Amino acid sequence: MSKEKFNPNYPDIDYLRERASKRIPRFAFEYLDGGCNAEINKRRNTDDIRKVKMKPVYLKDFKGMDMQTELFGKTYDAPFGISPIGLQGLMWPNASEILAKAAFENNIPYILSTVGTASIETIAEITEGNAWFQLYHPAENSLRDKLLQRLEDSEYPVLVLLSDVPTFGYRSKEIKNGLSIPPKMTLSNMIQIMQNPNWAISTLLAGKPEFKTLLPYIPKGMSMKHLGLFMNKTFNGRLNEEKIKALRDRWKGKLVLKGVESEEDVEKVISLGLDGIIVSNHGGRQLDSADSTINAMAPIVEKYKGQIKIMMDSGIRTGPDIANSIAKGAEFTFLGRSFMYGVSALGKKGGDHTIHLLKTQLRQVMEQLSCEKVEELRDRVLLESPSKKFLARG
Repeated sequence: MSKEKFNPNYPDIDYLRERASKRIPRFAFEYLDGGCNAEINKRRNTDDIRKVKMKPVYLKDFKGMDMQTELFGKTYDAPFGISPIGLQGLMWPNASEILAKAAFENNIPYILSTVGTASIETIAEITEGNAWFQLYHPAENSLRDKLLQRLEDSEYPVLVLLSDVPTFGYRSKEIKNGLSIPPKMTLSNMIQIMQNPNWAISTLLAGKPEFKTLLPYIPKGMSMKHLGLFMNKTFNGRLNEEKIKALRDRWKGKLVLKGVESEEDVEKVISLGLDGIIVSNHGGRQLDSADSTINAMAPIVEKYKGQIKIMMDSGIRTGPDIANSIAKGAEFTFLGRSFMYGVSALGKKGGDHTIHLLKTQLRQVMEQLSCEKVEELRDRVLLESPSKKFLARG
């Protein structure tokens, strides 16, 4: 492990989370860390991932491990990428750029959000055209087409269509902090900023966080109240088969639907000719009564494996979490909060540190289980049954 890219004072995601909570204003941390309602689904996601049990095989001619993973014709150096997160620059200045650069240099995918704080063009330049883009489907097709044209001009290879935000989640901490879109600075928030001078100075130097991709379409001179109304009106479009079909006809790259949790939706996705799905519940930020992603993924893998690329995010925090998710059938995984904890804790070094931390943890699990390839993790799952047989995933 490169000493330059790894800080031994933070050898686990929990250490990064703790430091992040002390280094950025409370309103920014609660936006990053929180879920919807009572945050039950947020906790369930991670808890259920960690219920997976694996059986090691020690007496084997082990030749070493390789975590390289092929996805959509490109070979990545690890089976995980960086999930799209809105308002990244609120949590740490230039967080989008920091993570995109780290992802590119470490050869893993980075997904830019429509409501991220870096533009389509900036991230394309940093990643030399290797980033993915997550689209909040606009209410008007004219804006959709403008965004798609910019993505094509910047040669984005993968478009991720978000399906699980037909309405904004009820997040009481964000409401109390004034962090519905866009954020507003209350007296309490201003006090929190003064208590975090490093964050305040860095933000001042970088400039206030803005929806950089959307700036050309936002009327100038809007008050914060009217900007919030504009955003809610612009992105209130609920997905349906007609909208997805129009995107499939228009977009020539790979098309992925994120937020899938049901077999019914997967059936439609396959019939519409999409290339992949990301089983996700938005990190537990939308529906508290939803099942965990790893449990929702199980019947989908059982029925549709081989028909479409099945990926997963939500609840994955560590290298062992990545291993467990892949063992249960995910062909690729994405993490969001872990990377933002890293950047919020360590600034410019946070992206590289978090990637190296996750790779080291995953490597240890694979070596312990005698898995030479990532896909062999599926042969080590222990069934919760009296027979205690392995669950083979072909």
